[in-house]
Amino acid sequence: MDTDSQNKGLQIIEAQLRENYGKIVYSHKTQEKCADILSKRHNLIKNLQIILAALITTGLLVRVFKGEEWALIVSTILSAVQFGFTSFLREYNLGETIQKHSTAALELLDIREKYLSLLTDLKADLLNPLDLTEKRNELQDDLSKTYKGSPRTFSKAYREAQKALQLNDELTFSDEEIDKFLPNKLRKK
Repeated sequence: MDTDSQNKGLQIIEAQLRENYGKIVYSHKTQEKCADILSKRHNLIKNLQIILAALITTGLLVRVFKGEEWALIVSTILSAVQFGFTSFLREYNLGETIQKHSTAALELLDIREKYLSLLTDLKADLLNPLDLTEKRNELQDDLSKTYKGSPRTFSKAYREAQKALQLNDELTFSDEEIDKFLPNKLRKK
């Protein structure tokens, strides 16, 4: 293969790696946002359950000690609402779903970093085309396995991920920020 053909082939592989990297960045952040959103929802439901339990108990105590009929009616209605929340949590097991999103995010983070390293090696001209495509194929296999085991994401999480990445620059660092994390000998300035 001549040098021009090889360079064109490497450019095509680089374009594919860059596109995959971008997709993985979004997938990782979306999985994180799913876990965050569901965690907030889970905590809200748990707090509502505590409040409902307190109100039900108070209503029953009012009924027993004061004889107020309305307290029994209110406690019964609140108990039905509490039952609904408990059934929902049992059916959808938010805690388990949150954990699955978190695990998927961690797996995607690992793959994302491997793609970044592969792109770095490509730019530094450290890999021959055969090794490059072999590593790319391994990463695609890893990514496929991760996606198969990941829970589905939802549009609100994607919108939050998009905002985090595009507006809040969550994955972007200035040289000054990076320098703060590095020992003096490794700093740019």
